[in-house]
Amino acid sequence: MELTAKPEKMGLSAARLENITEWMQRYVEEGKLPAAQTLLMRGGEVVYSNWTGYADIDARKKWNVDTIARFYSMTKPVTSLALMTLYEQGLFHLDDPVEEFIPEFKDIRVLRSNAQTIDDTEPAKVKLTIRHLLTHCSGLTYDFNLGVLESEYAAQKMNFGPKSGALESEIRRLASLPLKFEPGSRWNYGVSTDVVGRLVEIISGQPLDKFLSAKILQPLGMKDTSFSISDGKLERLANSYTPDSEGKLKLVDSAENTVYASEKVKCLSGGGGLLSTVADYRKFAELVRRRGEYNGYRLLGSRTVDFITSNHMPGDLASMGQPVFSEVSFEGVGFGLGGWVMLEPAKAQMMGSPGDFGWGGMASTVFWVDPIEDMTIVFATQLLPSSYYPIRKELRALVYQSLID
Repeated sequence: MELTAKPEKMGLSAARLENITEWMQRYVEEGKLPAAQTLLMRGGEVVYSNWTGYADIDARKKWNVDTIARFYSMTKPVTSLALMTLYEQGLFHLDDPVEEFIPEFKDIRVLRSNAQTIDDTEPAKVKLTIRHLLTHCSGLTYDFNLGVLESEYAAQKMNFGPKSGALESEIRRLASLPLKFEPGSRWNYGVSTDVVGRLVEIISGQPLDKFLSAKILQPLGMKDTSFSISDGKLERLANSYTPDSEGKLKLVDSAENTVYASEKVKCLSGGGGLLSTVADYRKFAELVRRRGEYNGYRLLGSRTVDFITSNHMPGDLASMGQPVFSEVSFEGVGFGLGGWVMLEPAKAQMMGSPGDFGWGGMASTVFWVDPIEDMTIVFATQLLPSSYYPIRKELRALVYQSLID
């Protein structure tokens, strides 16, 4: 993407922004990342846009401005805002029990404290609500977390991957398993937003992909964002990689044989299924920064977005049993309806502003919007897992050191 304003005009130093370029190049040259792309906007103007590295390392195929990547959990804010458009129509309340829409969640059970087997459960004392799902206080989890329930998720392949079953049947399987803890008592990253995606389908009467396309993707002009990739765009899809035992990058999913090919995708994962580009995703991020409107299209009311991006925890996430997630400390960080909310940068030990909102993905992608500095940041690469290097903390330092106004 071309710059639309000189950095100095928008209160940033062009020279200091080059620290981001050097940082990306260093990661690629040292073989730690296959590629890296960073977009920084302020006041709606593109003040920094650069990329380096390879979409395919072995073929030496370069990463380009329009390279398509797996954005994984950066799908979550999109799905969460989609559900909130239905909230604005008065079609549900946040404290509505999920069982009113998905009956399989009635009479759900919870693992007992210190349970050693998946059968060591008791009836839930609190009904699972839509608010619990949106805030990840549901008691649902991911198979890559540690514990008895996580092992059962892994055994049953309860991961909402593209080859999983249809969303309706996967949610039915999920509801047959117990919760990790009483809803509302803790924060735990998990498949909550996949249930949110199913709620979108039930309440709207449309498949998730159709609803997202009609309500968000098409109006925003996000033409390269979808749950699968067509044959005509395969050439633009990057490979994904993970470090081997020696830290060298090995292939996880190739563009040539990707599990995201149109004919292979069965499960529409609202928690992690979208492919996108930096150019596309920044339109969604800008809509958040602009409090619900982008390029003349209003998705949500401004006060609704303020509500979504407010902290819905009683304190920070560390006080909710989650001191660290990925490589980021959760002291001084709260959670809204679908993404983090910065509360105290000094306590979090990360550069930022109170109220900045965003989220990242499993392949080390990340975005955030800063309402105080009027900035939007989108970063992409394709390295799994996202916790392998402290990329997000470093990127924050690099972004904020470039401000000079």
